Amino acid sequence: MKTFKEFFTLGVNKPTKDQIQDYLNRLGSSVRLLSNKDLIRSIERYFKTIKNLKLDHSGRKVLAFEEVCCDDCYDHIVEESEYQGKKVKLNDPIRTNENPKKKFKVYVKNAQGKVVVVRFGDPNMEIKRDDPKRRAAFRARHNCDDKKDKTTPGYWSCMQWRAGAKVDN
Repeated sequence: MKTFKEFFTLGVNKPTKDQIQDYLNRLGSSVRLLSNKDLIRSIERYFKTIKNLKLDHSGRKVLAFEEVCCDDCYDHIVEESEYQGKKVKLNDPIRTNENPKKKFKVYVKNAQGKVVVVRFGDPNMEIKRDDPKRRAAFRARHNCDDKKDKTTPGYWSCMQWRAGAKVDN
């Protein structure tokens, strides 16, 4: 059995202190409008893979932070199961060509323990997840922080829109 991390974290960028400082600098005048607590929450939500961010008293310099593993965000275990008589991998998104209306599919177990197919993604649109502004806009528009049910297309779309997330095939 492979963990989710082994399949999906190969391309995930872990932010450096300079990248976080650069993002803080780009916030510009809005830094003055936010309390340090709100500013830290905003930065941690943007980067997703950091926690316990420490800023100086003025809120203009990054002092320290801790990295969070992707397993904390998406705790999937990729395992084999059977769907309609064929062996499939659970929680492993793959490209699909059998349904022209969707780009990806993933096999998951629902609450009753039955294996179901979840299809998601627009085949006519390009994913630009490595552009921070587009990624932030997508995740805000789709309310990704509240997606918890693995049997919904929205959950898997949000999972794909992490920084550096890749689909193997």
